[in-house]
Amino acid sequence: MIDGFARGRGKTLLELGKNSLVFSQGDRADAIYFVETGKVKVSVLSPHGKEAILGMVGPREFFGEGCLIGQLFRTSNATTTEPSTVSRVRKHAMIQALYSHPGLSENFTTALLARNIALEEDLCDQIFNHSEKRLARILLKLSRLGQQSKPGNSAMPRLTHETLAEMVGATRSRISFFMNKFRKLGLIDYQATGEVTVRSELMTDVVLHD
Repeated sequence: MIDGFARGRGKTLLELGKNSLVFSQGDRADAIYFVETGKVKVSVLSPHGKEAILGMVGPREFFGEGCLIGQLFRTSNATTTEPSTVSRVRKHAMIQALYSHPGLSENFTTALLARNIALEEDLCDQIFNHSEKRLARILLKLSRLGQQSKPGNSAMPRLTHETLAEMVGATRSRISFFMNKFRKLGLIDYQATGEVTVRSELMTDVVLHD
């Protein structure tokens, strides 16, 4: 989406290790970020130190866009979940590019609309569906991060059951129970490296049907 930006003209390429902080709550919001490779977790921290995960961002996806509409300070934290390459584009450079390049503006608007639809689906999922189905949907989404197609089997980011519990809104023990159930049903596979491979076609059936 931002291939037209040259380094030194508003764009900086960041090479980050696992668990690197891209920005934190309270930082000045003066740039937008794009994931070139790797994955980034976006979360918020309560005054009492409790973390709530807002979402995961994968390759060819952006985050930190609030700066474009007047956000002065970050309201969330962004942390890599694996070694990642992230492009940082200064706010004014991005705004100028959106005005100057219709193709970029169209792609960016499409990405915003897609994210809005996904947020609405997440809200409906949280309100109407039980925790097992919410977990199935989250696993499916995580396995497709940054992918344009919908492959049959995809590895998802390595996340603890505690993290998944925060994303689903359930207890860690319930997540462990459902993950074991999914494994026995052949919906997921655990790799020796600790990665979880999601069988997308089968998991989609769980998400679409009661």
